[in-house]
Amino acid sequence: MPAMSTSDRWRLRWHAAKGNLAVVLLVLVVLSLVFMWLGYLGKLDCGGAPYFPDGRSKHWPVGKNELLMPCYSDLQFLWVGRDINNHVFPYIHGGITDDGVLYGGVVEYPVLSGLLMYLGAIGAHTDTQFFMHSALILLPFGILVTVLLGLLVRWWALLWAATPPLILYAFHNWELPVVATAVGAVAVMVFGAQTSPRTGAPRLSLRTSSVIASVLLAIGFCLKLYPGLFVLPLAAYVLTRGTPRDAAALGRRALDRVGAAWVIGAAVVTVVAIQLPFMIGGFDGWKASLSFQGRRKSDVDTNSVWYWGVRHLTGGMNSTYNSIVGVASPLLILASFAVVIYLGVRVWRSGEAYPWIGVSAAMLAGFMLFHKVHSPQYTLWILPFFVLLRVAWPIIALYLLADLSLDLTIFRLFGIYTSGSPMKWWVMGGVQFGVWTHAVLLAILMVAFVRAPLRVRAPKPDGFLERVPATVAV
Repeated sequence: MPAMSTSDRWRLRWHAAKGNLAVVLLVLVVLSLVFMWLGYLGKLDCGGAPYFPDGRSKHWPVGKNELLMPCYSDLQFLWVGRDINNHVFPYIHGGITDDGVLYGGVVEYPVLSGLLMYLGAIGAHTDTQFFMHSALILLPFGILVTVLLGLLVRWWALLWAATPPLILYAFHNWELPVVATAVGAVAVMVFGAQTSPRTGAPRLSLRTSSVIASVLLAIGFCLKLYPGLFVLPLAAYVLTRGTPRDAAALGRRALDRVGAAWVIGAAVVTVVAIQLPFMIGGFDGWKASLSFQGRRKSDVDTNSVWYWGVRHLTGGMNSTYNSIVGVASPLLILASFAVVIYLGVRVWRSGEAYPWIGVSAAMLAGFMLFHKVHSPQYTLWILPFFVLLRVAWPIIALYLLADLSLDLTIFRLFGIYTSGSPMKWWVMGGVQFGVWTHAVLLAILMVAFVRAPLRVRAPKPDGFLERVPATVAV
């Protein structure tokens, strides 16, 4: 039997690696589809005939089968009150009243999310049809996130594809598109840093891949804001050329200020290009969505540490409480950003590349901790960072347990408050456990994320897998 040549062995290894990856992706996609399907069925319990004249199901918001998972979803909630049921194109014709009520098609979301809602309402005449159309729009983004994470971390993507948050929140609100932009930005940076087997050089230059990633993050900003936070650490990464600090190799003149400016400029131009048509078409309506968020109070609906903590110190939701939250929340958010960016600089000075992914995750943790609003579905925002970064297992497990506790109780608490029924101890206990466990863990993650090693893996030219070193553009 003739000996196998080097080229034949290379081809065999390459095809074996591709086959293994195909199996991983197939399993991940199937599992994510199953979990999203379960979530879809659970949320659908709040819909169906009979309907009110405005198309609202009489089963909303408690459902008809008393499921363990609350069937309430913001998708169905938004059907009435934002002119979505009247098929009004968002922002162009509307505004906000002196009482803070939106009208004329304005929704309290960034423009691209509003546009997706409008598309979901096409052909829908009930909240159930709107929910079903919206789920069809959201589904490809959920699959895309699964595939991208599978390509980046292989089986670790099970933390995304096969955990309760995908059941609870895939079709709760418009989170999947924005998560896809954030994960897509990381994937572009990884792909660009991979060595091409033909040239032996990176597939994309650092500037090119970072500009593409910045555009994706800017699109995410126009969906749900938070990916825009990641542009700054990405620019810092490019500024330092994605390499560790070395006095002999990286002096002040070696900092890539032009590349960093390109990253920020690309994000700004993208945001302006997306926002400008809405600003020109209906400035008052476009501005109304921003005004709504500015006026929003930190009440029980926002589910933050401010409501569950500071409210008790001020004697309720009075003017003192609102003043404290209105000032302290943005200041603490900005302070948390400054701290984690500085922690990233310290990592760079210690001899490692600037950890832009870890810093991005830490900024998100600070934002989620101190913002006036902390909706349960925000778990989908932070979950990919549990996948991408080597976070301690107890933290991940406890975070997901607290999230499950919160989701299974908070919407029942809303119903008790609305009906005036006696409070159940396990409902209030579940909410308190979820809120305060998340708060403590987010405070820990603001530090832990920055130094967490990456799980990201990239293919070598010979078809095997290797750990992406700290110096590549991820």
